Parts: sequence; structure tokens; C-alpha cells
Amino acid sequence: MSSSNTNSNLLCDINDASLLIIDIQTHLTAAMPVKVLARLQRNAGLLLKTAGLLDVSIYVTEQYPQGLGNTEPEILKLLPEDANVYEKTTFSAIGADGLLAKLEESGRKQVVLAGMEAHVCILQSALNLLERGYQVFVVADAVCSRQRESYENALLRLRRQNVAICDTESVIFEWLRDAKHAQFKSVQGLLK
Repeated sequence: MSSSNTNSNLLCDINDASLLIIDIQTHLTAAMPVKVLARLQRNAGLLLKTAGLLDVSIYVTEQYPQGLGNTEPEILKLLPEDANVYEKTTFSAIGADGLLAKLEESGRKQVVLAGMEAHVCILQSALNLLERGYQVFVVADAVCSRQRESYENALLRLRRQNVAICDTESVIFEWLRDAKHAQFKSVQGLLK
């Protein structure tokens, strides 16, 4: 990989990060196992709340909402007022009209991914972002698939392509970096 495609910072950085929530929609969530869905909603919620406190850019996609429903209300209520929701029919989020341009405009080169499904939209989005020079973090406990095998295969494939696989608390504490951070107590309160 050329140096122009790598970010020397191996940790998530609040000054360089965007959070991309992919397709947490009502008809998709209805197909998920209950425990898996509860984990996804809890951790995506923690990422959204923390991103809001730390001024991390937030983007949301919806895969063909006419058929799969809109973003779950629990997720929508956590979005900042200026957050954009991008409709798409492509499985990769970067095919959503205007999303890639907005990411490029931000100048941020790290993208943290949460949502569904790991083996389709998360995987294709991660690999397409990686190809475009972004440093990609897939939050394993904030993504899911209907079948565990599909989820595990997706994470294995992403690891082999040098996508960082992490968990929610790792991302949050990497964004904070220090217990002296002004928002540490607020974020710590979310984790209890």
C-alpha cells in the first residue's frame, strides 16, 4: 500500500474521524436475532452519543427505504439536527448520492462504521473507502448480520484487507485519549 493511502495514526482520532451509520432500518432490524439487535442498538447509540459530545462528523445511510423502512427511531433521535441521512440503492454507502463528496469536503480521513449487514453493506462500504485512501474502522460489536457465519466471514475478510476491527469502547476511549479530556465524565456516564 502506498504511503498516500495510509494514515500514520493507528488510533481513532476525533479530529480526523467521521462516524458512518449504515442501514439500521426498521425492516432490516426486524430480521435480526433479538440479542444481536440489542447489542447493535446499544453500541451504535453509544457511538452516536459520544460522537455528538466530541463533535465527530456523523453520516447515516438508508438502503432503499421504500422497501426496507426508515432508520430506527431510537437511532434517529440520537442524530444531531445537521446530520444528513442519505438514501441509496447501492450496497456500498459511497454510492449514496452526495455522501462521498461530503466526506471528501470534511477533509477527515478516518471512517468508523456501524450498522448492518456486516457481510454486504458494511463490507462493501469499508473496502470501497479503503480503496479511496480512507482509514477504516469497523466496530465489531456495532455491526451485525442475520447469520453469525456471514458476520464472522465479513470480519475475517475485512481484517485480511487491513481494515481495523475494533469495539465500541475502544473507539470511544481512542477519541478521548485522556481522562483529563473535558468530556470524559460525560462520556464515562454513558458507559455505565
